[in-house]
Amino acid sequence: MAIVEFGEFKGNKMIILKRNPDDKYPFQFGVSKAKLVLEHIEDIKKFVEENQRV
Repeated sequence: MAIVEFGEFKGNKMIILKRNPDDKYPFQFGVSKAKLVLEHIEDIKKFVEENQRV
């Protein structure tokens, strides 16, 4: 299960997603990119379904 943390970068709130506690390259983004993801969540789901490895 992924780990979700919150932080800041240059005064902006960030969400940080880690695969595990030792993840060297977490996925992190701010509010504007989070809004963009939410606007396109169905496209992202479709992309994953069509491209995931079995």
